[in-house]
Amino acid sequence: MGQLIQAVSPRDNSSAPAFKTSSMKAPDAFNGTKANKLKGFMQSCQLIFHNDPENFFSDSNKVLYSSSFLTGRAGKWIEPYLSNIYNEDPSYLLNEWQLFETQLFTLLGDPNEVRKSEQELNNLLIKESGHVYLYIDDL
Repeated sequence: MGQLIQAVSPRDNSSAPAFKTSSMKAPDAFNGTKANKLKGFMQSCQLIFHNDPENFFSDSNKVLYSSSFLTGRAGKWIEPYLSNIYNEDPSYLLNEWQLFETQLFTLLGDPNEVRKSEQELNNLLIKESGHVYLYIDDL
């Protein structure tokens, strides 16, 4: 199992295949304890995929790369799937980015994200001396 996780973990050695993403910051590890960090993690991954379509041409490449940055609770969640890494079923979680993303948000995302956003919007006020452009910047 440890070898399997090492196989998909980011490598520091120079003999590893180089990604074109070297000029881009790798995503911060996501451990699953702070649900509000998940969206940023996924956006970082998406930027890297968009920047390097040759390396991330398949859903499985995207899922395995992203999985290598999952630690803590999130890492424990993905471990059983990694033990079956060679499952070629197209609907298997490691082979379908959309399923991976949906499961990650369902299990480790913020279940109250919409409600919190609505509350934040409802609490915004324009002060008497405020200008609209300042208000928009606060959003």
